[in-house]
Amino acid sequence: MRTGQRQNKGMRTRLGCLSHKSDSCSDFTAILPDKPNRALKLSTEEATRWADSFDVLLSHKYGVAAFRAFLKTEFSEENLEFWLACEEFKKTRSTAKLVSKAHRIFEEFVDVQAPREVNIDFQTREATRKNIQEPSLTCFDQAQGKVHSLMEKDSYPRFLRSKMYLDLLSQSQRRLS
Repeated sequence: MRTGQRQNKGMRTRLGCLSHKSDSCSDFTAILPDKPNRALKLSTEEATRWADSFDVLLSHKYGVAAFRAFLKTEFSEENLEFWLACEEFKKTRSTAKLVSKAHRIFEEFVDVQAPREVNIDFQTREATRKNIQEPSLTCFDQAQGKVHSLMEKDSYPRFLRSKMYLDLLSQSQRRLS
């Protein structure tokens, strides 16, 4: 297992309590780092800043993890997974990998009846289908933008009002007291 995969698995484990469908977690000890005597590197200030903008939330690893957990409660985590896959895709430097990754992302998220199909309009889906015929680092930009906008206008405000987020803020404030 690669280091990045191990770190992601560790973070998923630590944030496991957030993935329950209850929209809440009264015990946040599960998100603490694996090693004893190390505090969670999430300050109240940082968690509060997630409310400043959707992009601030997406720029923080714990913000992404908490938002992912929230989306799972709404059965819509495919939107974030697609957005993250597009961000990772943009870092691809190998032309051969670009082609295979583009097709994998399209088949997993964009194609009609894809296993984790995102909610985009027909025109965007077809434009993306044409774009991946000759993949470039920008071939998913239109679809990614639509999904970003959907999450920002729909899921993000609900996340900020959710018991899950409010409990997380409350827990981080109590640790400071």
